[in-house]
Amino acid sequence: MAEQANPFESLQEQIDDASEYVDADADVLERLKRPERVLETNLSVEMDDGSVEVFKAFRSQFNGDRGPYKGGIRYHPGVNRDEVKALSGWMVYKCAVVGIPYGGGKGGIVIDPDDYSENELERITRSFAKELRPFIGVDRDVPAPDVNTGQREMNWIKDTYETLENTTAPGVITGKAIESGGSAGRVEATGRSTVITAREAFDYLGEEIDGASVAVQGYGNAGWIAAKLVDELGANVVAVSDSSGAIYRGDGFDPRDVKDHKNETGSVSGYHGADEELSNEELLTLDVDLLVPAALENAIDGDLATDVDADVIVEAANGPLTPEADDVLAESDTYVFPDILANAGGVTVSYFEWVQNRQRFYWSEERVNEELEGIITTAFDDLTDAYEENDLPNFRTAAYVVAIERVLDSYEESGNWP
Repeated sequence: MAEQANPFESLQEQIDDASEYVDADADVLERLKRPERVLETNLSVEMDDGSVEVFKAFRSQFNGDRGPYKGGIRYHPGVNRDEVKALSGWMVYKCAVVGIPYGGGKGGIVIDPDDYSENELERITRSFAKELRPFIGVDRDVPAPDVNTGQREMNWIKDTYETLENTTAPGVITGKAIESGGSAGRVEATGRSTVITAREAFDYLGEEIDGASVAVQGYGNAGWIAAKLVDELGANVVAVSDSSGAIYRGDGFDPRDVKDHKNETGSVSGYHGADEELSNEELLTLDVDLLVPAALENAIDGDLATDVDADVIVEAANGPLTPEADDVLAESDTYVFPDILANAGGVTVSYFEWVQNRQRFYWSEERVNEELEGIITTAFDDLTDAYEENDLPNFRTAAYVVAIERVLDSYEESGNWP
């Protein structure tokens, strides 16, 4: 593959592409392409052996026109300033396209969590929470889980914040365990919105998802839940992958059985029911009806896109296609339904969690899933309406047109101060 695209430049290019179809002054649009502030900090943390290690960490607050900043915290060796800026920007437009009252934020620590003990990870997380304390809050910035983080880390951040503030504030963070104020349905939310989007996409295109062949790149939370739920719709999951590689079976897998194998061995590779093992790139170019990229950004660049043979791509990951890949696929027969709609289930149910925390009244999983279904299907209809009414080149541009117009409306109604 060619050199990895800069995700922040990709975001700005996506905004530029959509801005051609938005009635707004260039200077106003320019403010939508840059974060309002970025925290960069160094965490000095004592290790189990008594040594001190320093970790670089970030938090980007991109735009707060529509509400508190909202976005995950990831632990990954590849975390960098431009990545969190891009991810915080995508969050702005993700929240806007599904119509929930948040801006966009994102954070991360440059770390491979597999290299550290649970006690070390707790100290690292609490150190970051201490640095975040002046910047986050129920009405200010509400973090959530992301790559390599989950309920455990969110609970630690909540406890650190509440201890330092001498208060009870479960709404300061979402993605918590149920016992710490989390929401039913949160764990499955990203994968669920991906499958709702896929179902609506197939219906919109006049195709049947029952019997469709599916490849899922990335078998973490979003990918495996998407595989499970699309299997329940009758689709045939023929390939899945994780960082170890990919597995393929022409007759399809039972996603639950593959998940059990991954839980036991740490990877999907070596699964007994596979016909063959592939690379991640080979999975991305399989001839399938539906491809779900559910790993990291920039999985498909312009070069690889020329070999993509899927009929429909639904993005469970953030930014898995570069702008060059979008250009290539726009000239092909592949329809791409973008991340800022497809994976918005996570932030939508985080919003539900935040609402429940504020009310101190908690919903059933059935209600959560019903509310999520309504929000994603309505947003899908808004996207396809914009696509048709404005004769737009692709569905990503349509999503950004909808989202940018909503952010601009909030900005213009509030005015610019000072």
